[in-house]
Amino acid sequence: QVQLVESGGGSVQAGGSLSLSCVASENIYCISWFRQAPGKEREGVALIRSGFTYYADSVKGRFTVSQDSAKKTLYMQMTSLRPEDTAMYYCAASRSLNCVDNWRTGGQNFRFWGQGTQVIVSS
Repeated sequence: QVQLVESGGGSVQAGGSLSLSCVASENIYCISWFRQAPGKEREGVALIRSGFTYYADSVKGRFTVSQDSAKKTLYMQMTSLRPEDTAMYYCAASRSLNCVDNWRTGGQNFRFWGQGTQVIVSS
């Protein structure tokens, strides 16, 4: 069982920045950030799989995901935040070879999830 603990959410004005962290109990080759806003479906935001990064179109150029394997930590730097970025952000991990495809469709088969951290962006 992989345990994931997120931190770093908070409130910020539009145009501001926040950083999220996710500490894992072990290194896992496919680890990602999802978000879910009230009344909306969960969406994949950013993912690292074997060193390759993937981003949702809505965050490309604004969010940067990185990983420190020694610290078993996933990071996401969020800049130029918009009110539509407001959501609960979750760290999730998968051992599936199809994790990227699954991430693109909402992560139903991601097995390991953190508790989430709230991000609020005010206009």
